[in-house]
Amino acid sequence: MQTVTEETKKKLTPEQYNICFLKGTEPPFSGKYTDNKEAGMYVCVVCGQKLFSSDTKFDSGTGWPSFWDSVAKENVRLEDDYSLGVRRSEVLCKNCGAHLGHVFPDGPKPTGKRYCINSLALDFQKKK
Repeated sequence: MQTVTEETKKKLTPEQYNICFLKGTEPPFSGKYTDNKEAGMYVCVVCGQKLFSSDTKFDSGTGWPSFWDSVAKENVRLEDDYSLGVRRSEVLCKNCGAHLGHVFPDGPKPTGKRYCINSLALDFQKKK
């Protein structure tokens, strides 16, 4: 598990801490960004790293914000996750190690990927 400072713990709500550092998940259709259609950038709630652009967001019908690509490959890290008894690809912020969600191979073109991300792991910066 990622080492978390007291400053970081104070910055996050208990729910955000659970998702970002205890690898929890929010209930489907409960996240504040699931239906967000505004233009802008989704960033890590912990460190502010740019993660996903609204240009790659799509409605997957799964109940979580979904993106067909990250804003930059060097901004996210993927790790194998066997926590549910099957192999999944966990998505983490490469800068701070926060758990963001998972990526699946059932997304739209051009990548065919579906980054299924917890709203509580994100902040949104509206395009100016």
